[in-house]
Amino acid sequence: MADALLERHAQALKLFGDLVHAVGPDQWGDATPCTEWTVRDLVNHVTGEQMWIPPLVTEGLTVAEVGGALDGDLLGEDPSDAWDRAAAGSAAAFAAPGALEKTVQLSYGPAKAAAYCSELTADAAVHAWDLARGIGADDRLPADLVEYSLKEVMPYADGLAASGMFAEPLDIPPGADAQTRLLALLGRKG
Repeated sequence: MADALLERHAQALKLFGDLVHAVGPDQWGDATPCTEWTVRDLVNHVTGEQMWIPPLVTEGLTVAEVGGALDGDLLGEDPSDAWDRAAAGSAAAFAAPGALEKTVQLSYGPAKAAAYCSELTADAAVHAWDLARGIGADDRLPADLVEYSLKEVMPYADGLAASGMFAEPLDIPPGADAQTRLLALLGRKG
């Protein structure tokens, strides 16, 4: 199970990273389906999520102990390089012996690192779709990653909009494919 989770996480990171590297120099200010975020804001957000993993998983810090260290612009002059470093750091933190069995202290309370990894895998996959839309790239997600993300999101999809970080779920059209269902649960029209 751990190997399968790490492989899925690596797949989501690669998918998102390939899109980061495809962003044109004049696209960083373009809009994304995340209505309050530009392409740069979106990449900064997902990069920041990856940067949280080493302190929480490897160092055992709490969100409060990390504090504002990962606030603001994390991309600097070379967003692709910032992404690459963050993705490598998160992958290494989750892949360390015993890491996925640890309990991490997240903003919503304690959780198993494996559950945290699974959550961030689905998040990176969905944000890859957002980024693809923002830069006009192919937005078809790999079917296995969509199915994985759908299984991850389903148990808590109803409460996501209440968090204020997600749009209200959309009605799922009859006969919709897995990607359309996943996106609709997260308030995105595919």
